[in-house]
Amino acid sequence: MKLLRVGAPGAEKPAAIDAQGRIRDLSGVMPDLTPEWLEPGKLQVLAAIDLEKLPLVGDGVRIGVPVAGVRQFIGIALNYRRHAEESGQALPAEPIVFTKAVTSLSGPNDAILLPPHSEHTDWEIELGIVIGSTARSVAQEDALRHVAGYCLANDLSERHWQNHRNGQWFKGKSFDSFGPIGPWIATADEIPDPQDLDMELSVNGERKQASNTSDMIFPVAYIVSYLSQFMTLLPGDVIVSGTPGGVGMGLKPPQYLKKGDVVRLTMEKLGTQTQLVI
Repeated sequence: MKLLRVGAPGAEKPAAIDAQGRIRDLSGVMPDLTPEWLEPGKLQVLAAIDLEKLPLVGDGVRIGVPVAGVRQFIGIALNYRRHAEESGQALPAEPIVFTKAVTSLSGPNDAILLPPHSEHTDWEIELGIVIGSTARSVAQEDALRHVAGYCLANDLSERHWQNHRNGQWFKGKSFDSFGPIGPWIATADEIPDPQDLDMELSVNGERKQASNTSDMIFPVAYIVSYLSQFMTLLPGDVIVSGTPGGVGMGLKPPQYLKKGDVVRLTMEKLGTQTQLVI
C-alpha cells in the first residue's frame, strides 16, 4: 500500500493511493495514520481494504507528513560512496548518526523556509526508512521485519550551522521545514529490495543528484540493526539513510539554495516532491 495524510497543517486525514493512482479517504477506517497503525497486524488490516469502495479525495489537496506523531527523526551521514568522496572524507567504518528535530518535519510539497541570514542551505535527497515495530538489539538478518515501509525525504542542511557553530550537526539539520518526507509511505511489501532504487534531485530544472541506493555503504538492514544496538527504535520513527553525491557543498564552486529556487526530488516507487524556497 501507499499510505499518506492529506489536508491543511494540523487538520490532515489518513488516505491511500489506489491502483489507478487516485487518493482515497481512509478517515472512515481510522482517525489518523499514527505510529500504531504501522505495526504489522494493523498494516494487514489496511491491506485487506477494498480501496475502490472508499471516497475519492479531491484534486489539489495538500499532502502532509505521511505519519502523525513521529517521536524520533534520525539521520545517517556519509552513507554513499560518491558523497564521501566529494566531501574529501574516508569511507566511515561505522554509520555516522545524527538526529533532526521532529519539528523540522514537513509535507513533501511545503515550502522550504530559509533560516534568517542563511547563505548555506543545502539539498540532500534520501531514502527514508519508517519503523513499524519496536526494534531493540535486533540482528541484521531480522532487521527488515521491523520496517513498515519507505518514503522519499529531503534532508535539508544549513551548512554554516552544521559545520561552523561548534559542531553538533543537529543544529544545522533541525530548522522548521528542513525535513520534507512523502508524499507517501510505500509499505515494505511494495519494495522488496530497498537497495535498488533510482533517485534524482534538481534545482530550477538542473539536475544536481542522480544515483541509486545500491551505492549505500551501509544498507538499510545494517542501519536498522546498528541503531537498535544502542537505542530503541519505535513504530513511526523515521530514519533518513544518507545522500548521494551532488550536494551543493560539494560542487565547485559550492552552490546553495536561495529565495525563489524550486527543488524537485523523485525516487523510484516513492513519488515526487516539489518545494519552493521562500
